[in-house]
Amino acid sequence: MNINDCIFFLLTKCSQTGVKFWAQKVSSLGVTAVQAMVLGFLSEEDMITSRQLGERTTIDSATLTGILDRLENMGYTKRQSNPDDGRSIMISLTAAGKKVAFDIRTLVDNANQEFLQKLSKEEEAMLRGLLRRLK
Repeated sequence: MNINDCIFFLLTKCSQTGVKFWAQKVSSLGVTAVQAMVLGFLSEEDMITSRQLGERTTIDSATLTGILDRLENMGYTKRQSNPDDGRSIMISLTAAGKKVAFDIRTLVDNANQEFLQKLSKEEEAMLRGLLRRLK
């Protein structure tokens, strides 16, 4: 098989292209692509445990801790003890974090449309379905 036809090569190259595209879109907000993703997930469900956030984002605990450290230093998130379970930490957005998360949610809609503009609506739906099945 030609390496250019290998599914792993194709997926890697598409992923790299998408991450680079998204990173450029969110750079104006002063966050990385991954930080933007975490803020986006928190905007959907705020005040969740770090474990829940890790499961939703599929980011391992050590990596997520570093991301949350940086977001907290930027004033976008805060951590507090879970009143229902002293062993876990609750993550929430600050007022500044909510504003940036709102901006990210606006950007993500426009970025998705722009990134997928070469595809018809049917092709886009098919691509999303196939990627979900492979995931």
